[in-house]
Amino acid sequence: MQKVQETAEKIRTMEIRGAGRIAKAAAEAIRDYATELDAASMEEFSARIKEVSNLLISTRPTAVSLPNAVKLSSKYSSANVEEARQEIIKNSNLFIEIADKALEKIGKIGSRRIRDGDVIMTHCNSHAALSIITTAFEDGKDISVIATESRPRRQGLLTIRHLNNFGIPTTLIVDSAVRYYMKDVDKVVVGADAIAANGALVNKIGTSQLALAAHEARKSFMVAAETFKFSPSTIVGNPIEIEERSVDEVVDPIVLKELSHVQVRNPAFDFTPAEYIDMIVTDIGIIPPEMAYTVIKEHLGWELGDL
Repeated sequence: MQKVQETAEKIRTMEIRGAGRIAKAAAEAIRDYATELDAASMEEFSARIKEVSNLLISTRPTAVSLPNAVKLSSKYSSANVEEARQEIIKNSNLFIEIADKALEKIGKIGSRRIRDGDVIMTHCNSHAALSIITTAFEDGKDISVIATESRPRRQGLLTIRHLNNFGIPTTLIVDSAVRYYMKDVDKVVVGADAIAANGALVNKIGTSQLALAAHEARKSFMVAAETFKFSPSTIVGNPIEIEERSVDEVVDPIVLKELSHVQVRNPAFDFTPAEYIDMIVTDIGIIPPEMAYTVIKEHLGWELGDL
């Protein structure tokens, strides 16, 4: 249980960050816990698996990849402890394998939409989006990137370091400069924390600003997302909860105490309507936002959504 608690804390504090990385860490935690779990009965086994599953899911409410990973990994049908344990280990390893291969597939598929000479704008620190960009570069395409700072956690600094390591010409800009620089951009490529049944995107706060600016400037807006980032529960109207993080990420709490009439809001994500998304690049191919429902039904299964 201690290892699961450590993983949960790392996810909650964003030591482990990014929807894909969170999902993989959760699957590994479920697998390792099930492997070592000493349960005297099936009832005890089920209760303890449910306990750690709920703990992991509660750490980041917006990242749909987290509950999808936990539910897919912790599935079992056997009424025998040892058989149920082996089912969980198998399901967890399968999810991890799919997650590892998904990024490579997204990179190969999405890079075909990148043209020689493109200037690409990206936001936050998405491994899926970066896979498209770096794959295009490694294919010999002459591209450059404009990356946002992505406050308040400044994940953009991770992105520019990653791109720099590949030798990709990159410019870092403050978030509020997105519209100003959009005229210089050919394509916008972002990741996803969740995609709803109607094709709407939930991603790092500020993503909708990029989408609006791209739409106004008639620039292509591309989302890179593994299929496990689609939200089954949205089919029946359950909204995706937007996580609001500590004000300490924005303002020094000592300073804030001196401002008795001021409050600080720090939403971690925002919604981008489907009509501002040109395509979603997934590990099963490129789809329009309108096909999100089909992905959920055929590749995730409705049972994940607590329907």
